[in-house]
Amino acid sequence: MRKAQNARKKSVVRARALGKAYNARHFIFLLGAFAFFVMLIHPQFDPVAVSLGPLSARWYGLMYLLAFGQFWLLGRLRLSRAGWSAEEFDDLLFYGMLGVVLGGRLGQVLFYEPAFYAARPWEIFAVWKGGMSFHGGFLGVLAAMVWHCRKHGRVWLEVADFVAPLVPLGLMFGRIGNFINGELWGRVADPGLPWAMIFPLTDGAPRHPSQLYHAGLEGLALFIWLWWYSGAPRKRGAVSGMFLLGYGLFRSFVECFREPDHGIFGFSYVVSMGQWLSLPMILCGLWLIWRARKTTQT
Repeated sequence: MRKAQNARKKSVVRARALGKAYNARHFIFLLGAFAFFVMLIHPQFDPVAVSLGPLSARWYGLMYLLAFGQFWLLGRLRLSRAGWSAEEFDDLLFYGMLGVVLGGRLGQVLFYEPAFYAARPWEIFAVWKGGMSFHGGFLGVLAAMVWHCRKHGRVWLEVADFVAPLVPLGLMFGRIGNFINGELWGRVADPGLPWAMIFPLTDGAPRHPSQLYHAGLEGLALFIWLWWYSGAPRKRGAVSGMFLLGYGLFRSFVECFREPDHGIFGFSYVVSMGQWLSLPMILCGLWLIWRARKTTQT
């Protein structure tokens, strides 16, 4: 009698499990069918966010304003621990802003679109249209940090370790600006992908919203990791190395879903320009982490 009851209970449990599995598969099927027939379309935001008479503020510029604003706020939270004065930090921010804008624009001109800007040199100054290279901006910030170190007598890696955790959220805002502008879209995606999106300026095929992948990984995820990692005392260069490694790996991964750019190394779906430029960052990051493990100086 007990054996029959146990067998009946097992059959009931098995039937419920099969029912749940069927319902899950049915839900996934319906979700895929919905995504296939109802495709997301990029909303084509008005590039002008606010307009007051002859004056207007564009979304892309506002994203940069938010990026610099969060850098200032986060930096203020750690000034005392790092032994910095507010005046010195503001000085670093000023030169860093110049490095981001000038380096980012020159990087776009030299790394990605040299022929276009050679034929239209006046377009170099049209920064409100977008077209800023992270790797160029990164080199510009490095130059600004060298100048700051010479001016204030600081060790370069000390400054880099302080700056690194303040950067990723700014990158996130920049990628959101790319998405609002409808630029730097992703590769063609499976039509069944629920978040595949049609960008009106392309061929009409559903694509990965790679700008949001960049924002989530190089921005938010990298910030969470670096803010936690730098919260404890680390050896000099460790935080900078972790930033370089993390950004390089995240950028290289997202490039697999992003439509490749025409760079100085040509157009390729195998190794993109962004991946070529991220490779030195990965190698330098690994070296800095290895170097930090070998040294006793914090």
